[in-house]
Amino acid sequence: MITFTINGKKHQYDGNAEAMLLPWLRNELRITSPKDGCSGEGSCGACTIEVDGKPKLACRTRFKSLDGATILTTEGLPEDFRAMIGHMFARHGAVQCGFCTPGFIMRSKKLFEQKQRPSREEIVKAINPNICRCTGYIKILEAIERALDEQEEKAMDVNNAAVGQRWPKYQAVETALGDRPFVDDLFFDGMAFGALRFSDHPKTRVLSVDTRDAANMEGVIRVFTADDIPGRRYNGLIFDDWPLMIKTGETTRCISDVIAGVVAESEELARKAAAAIQVEYEVLEPVCAPEEALQPDAPEVHPGKSNLLESARIASGDTKKAFHDAAFVSEAHFSTPFIEHAFMETECAAALPEGDGVHLYSQGQGVYVDRKQVAAILDLAEKDVRVTQVSNGGGFGGKEDLSVQGHASLFAYLLNKPVKVHLTRQESIRMHPKRHAVKMDMKLACDQQGRLTALKMCATGDTGAYASVGTKVMERVVGHATGAYVVPNVEITSDTVYTNNIPTGAMRGFGVPQVVFAIEACIDDLCKKGGFDRWQIRYDNALHDGARTATGQKLEGVGLRDCLLAVKDDFQKARYAGIACAIKNSGVGNAMTDESSVKIEFRSPEKVIIHHGWTEMGQGIHTMAIQTLHQETGIDPAIIEVQADTRYDVPTGMTTSSRGTALLGNAILDAADKIRKELPFQNNRNSIPENLTGKVYHGQYVCDWTSKPGDQVRDPIIHFAYGYAAQVAVLDDAGKISKVIAAHDAGKIMNPTLFEGQIEGSVHMGLGYALQEDLKMQKGVPLSFKYKDLGILRAKEMPPVKVIGVEAKDPHGPYGAKGIGEIGMVPTAAAVANAYAAYDGEMKKELPVKRG
Repeated sequence: MITFTINGKKHQYDGNAEAMLLPWLRNELRITSPKDGCSGEGSCGACTIEVDGKPKLACRTRFKSLDGATILTTEGLPEDFRAMIGHMFARHGAVQCGFCTPGFIMRSKKLFEQKQRPSREEIVKAINPNICRCTGYIKILEAIERALDEQEEKAMDVNNAAVGQRWPKYQAVETALGDRPFVDDLFFDGMAFGALRFSDHPKTRVLSVDTRDAANMEGVIRVFTADDIPGRRYNGLIFDDWPLMIKTGETTRCISDVIAGVVAESEELARKAAAAIQVEYEVLEPVCAPEEALQPDAPEVHPGKSNLLESARIASGDTKKAFHDAAFVSEAHFSTPFIEHAFMETECAAALPEGDGVHLYSQGQGVYVDRKQVAAILDLAEKDVRVTQVSNGGGFGGKEDLSVQGHASLFAYLLNKPVKVHLTRQESIRMHPKRHAVKMDMKLACDQQGRLTALKMCATGDTGAYASVGTKVMERVVGHATGAYVVPNVEITSDTVYTNNIPTGAMRGFGVPQVVFAIEACIDDLCKKGGFDRWQIRYDNALHDGARTATGQKLEGVGLRDCLLAVKDDFQKARYAGIACAIKNSGVGNAMTDESSVKIEFRSPEKVIIHHGWTEMGQGIHTMAIQTLHQETGIDPAIIEVQADTRYDVPTGMTTSSRGTALLGNAILDAADKIRKELPFQNNRNSIPENLTGKVYHGQYVCDWTSKPGDQVRDPIIHFAYGYAAQVAVLDDAGKISKVIAAHDAGKIMNPTLFEGQIEGSVHMGLGYALQEDLKMQKGVPLSFKYKDLGILRAKEMPPVKVIGVEAKDPHGPYGAKGIGEIGMVPTAAAVANAYAAYDGEMKKELPVKRG
């Protein structure tokens, strides 16, 4: 018997002494602040606890080492310290998705017990074992420093909740401390656990599936195969080409394919049973390179369908003549790698019977899209599927596609009992779509004065085994190929190609970081050939009000030149520096409808609920909603709650394309107009009159006036808004990045703390993309499934980031706001590549950048 104390309470354990502490803490004691981010690797730090006064990783701590130990988690911290540290993390923007934050708090706890105030370098060293994918660590360091200096909680002034003020993120304190549950923290009476049996090979014919050993295991409730699906087996965001499970006799298309599922009394048992399912295969040779997949004799990834999923093209002017007349031409082949999203929270869904259908708790990026697909799988009406969005632990586009939501719902519906399905880190890397690997042949011309005159590009994107949103990603590559510049003559094409690789889809930037990397390298090459100033050529060619994009859209509210002016001094003073600009659309556009509904419910005199359908994943959509409603009505944020639940019927699409702020903000403005007719504005209103209790006010915003690139319209509008940016990466004499300067036109900065945090976190992701992230695959299989091998930058590797806000108001966004969630990382890799080109004199043509 092993005896120890956890958060002041004695416990005894008589199980396997070699077992790790984390699963027992979470599943038996329901102490859920320690998170499972790396599934036992010991590489992410999300499960950090304190054992006998020292920080330890619960996922690597064996019970045999705990006899007589004193264990502490954030749940057991002294209340005054909890209040102080939670408040500091919230106030200073150290919480975005918040999945990693309890681990950082436990890692930093020892700093507060030192006699001397630790230096910033000592703080960085202390937190370096932990990974944050959202913040870039800057706001975490600031919060810890301020907490060390002040060590007291201060009340927030409600006047700071207005639009443009630094109001803390919604639920930031409880998220920081681990009190706000993620999906895997949810438990229901009688809940069982599901696990999936994936294909062992990217391309293989499934000859037989033997489930007998699994089904006969004690504690196994049921084994499921494709034959158990009552409704539609194939689903997808655009094309219905992705099966929930593969049938016997069919051929798999990638290692993401699921062959069977198991539900058991525990997650551990479900996994053992899934591993016991015997599959007989006829292994086939996969096609894993787009150029091979496009050969006439290439095997079809989807039988009866071409491997060329889509081609996109735009053309204007006379490129042949422009290149003939050009003074200087840059031409090169560029390539970018697959990238793993590496969100801290892996995929998880919980479902339970409700009425004639199911109630799904989803971390996905679109609850109404989840509802539609789950209803199709179960052959139910959408009204019989309820989806509650649980704020997730990071998405970055990787949680748009259905992952385990369908499996959890299927299992719960057929068993008539709650079921949770949770992926390990290795399964997560195996299953969800990645950033597209893109190859680009680009040719860019300018005249004697450095004016850009023509661009020609052919791009090929590997979309993997399933379409996801790959065609839309490659359309963005085409539409953003001229970058942030005016180029009058263009010929741009892209191919989206099926292979047997893991699917690729949405990831922050949505194809634009790839093509910006290429054009920015070409611009620097033109400067080298023509003797042009690298800052001036960008300023002279920059998009501006009245200019047209490559797709022909006439722009309004363009702050790009202001961004360039903001970074000019830092760039020109540096010995070695790279500069890059960016444009990034807001909204899906392309003739598709962007819309949002909202309901403002006055539930009681002291409770107002904003009902919407957007996913909170760290970007602050709930906070923006609260600040907008407060700005328009004066209602005290303390009495405002936010819910995203399909039972309230406020449909939206996917939380993607940097569009949530614009669409939801405008919908709230619409609802607020109606509210003020019955409830006149009163600042800091902390109660609602009794006669309005129970009332619900509906707001809506619809953008249905965009067009597709190439449509024959007089004045095409491809997207309702764009964001703009200029970034500079500075190297020291040793060739190490010493700082990044990021100037971003947000239209209206709704919340400066959240704005800075989004840009800092985006730069962190962009630096990783530039320097070391690369999900290498061989014959459709990653060379490593380990989180530690993904190349995520740690705190000691993150340079200072100077964020500069520019506000050139957008004509359509609320208060002139533009999306900022994606554009923060769009120019980063390009700026870094150009910095190293300046350092060693060699043009960079592939990512990650090769450094001498």
